[in-house]
Amino acid sequence: MRQRTIRKSAELVGIGLHKGMPVRMRLEPAPADSGITFYRRDKGVEIPLRPQNVVDTKMATVIGKEGVVISTIEHLMSAVYSYGIDNLRIILDNDEVPIMDGSAASYCMLLDEAGIAEQNAPKKVLRIKKSVEIRDGQKYVRLAPSDDFILDFTIHFDHPVIARQHRRFVFSTKAYLQEIARARTFGFLHEVQYLRSMGLARGGSLDNAIVLDERKILNPEGLRFEDEFVRHKILDAIGDLSLFGMPIMGAYEAFAGSHDLNHRLTLALLEDSENYEILEAKAQSIQGIALGAAYAKE
Repeated sequence: MRQRTIRKSAELVGIGLHKGMPVRMRLEPAPADSGITFYRRDKGVEIPLRPQNVVDTKMATVIGKEGVVISTIEHLMSAVYSYGIDNLRIILDNDEVPIMDGSAASYCMLLDEAGIAEQNAPKKVLRIKKSVEIRDGQKYVRLAPSDDFILDFTIHFDHPVIARQHRRFVFSTKAYLQEIARARTFGFLHEVQYLRSMGLARGGSLDNAIVLDERKILNPEGLRFEDEFVRHKILDAIGDLSLFGMPIMGAYEAFAGSHDLNHRLTLALLEDSENYEILEAKAQSIQGIALGAAYAKE
């Protein structure tokens, strides 16, 4: 299987979740083996997508370089990963990726508009060889060997609407579009009020997040899925793991996982070359055939 970029440039305009400022985002094709890079047009700084460039994980995954940052990349990168795109240039005129409706659906539509182009270079695949785990009390995230990319996520909130939710997701682009892409981010009203007192979440609204008070969901349209909360956590995890820069052959498992734990997991895995290997997904190989099926939309 070969590397992928987009066929033509495409752009959208939205607002940033935390500052509430308008942001124009443009996606452009990139050459084979160039990877995914973000470019702050207003600052003239390019930031390659890699775990070492993550500078903050408290409220979102934030990458930075030379004091210039780009925040809330995880929803966009979840969609980019799920379309099997290896090389891409993402141009922004502000420091946040537009939040859109709080899911990955708008980015998937943008990628459909741009189209996919295969490139004359073999796709590289990260195969997990040894289990690596990060724990914080009862919370944990883990990557383990597997012939497929599988995400198994459990969450537990002391809230009557969420409670305990679990979902096991075997990755494919088609399954991602049907089961994961439309799941929205969520937050609690008291947290939103606190964040706004700190000058954050200014762009957050019922149009781009599920908001809950102590008893119920405040969004008049309700949920898109009964277990939308854990589905969104899977969406986030795919976005965070996309910082490896290549498709993953491995099983991801999490209980109450977070951006911070996911980031620490990527760094821990890469610390020891015994934990993984990088393969070329040749058409005649088992890995290539499996990967080809994973990225088939039809």
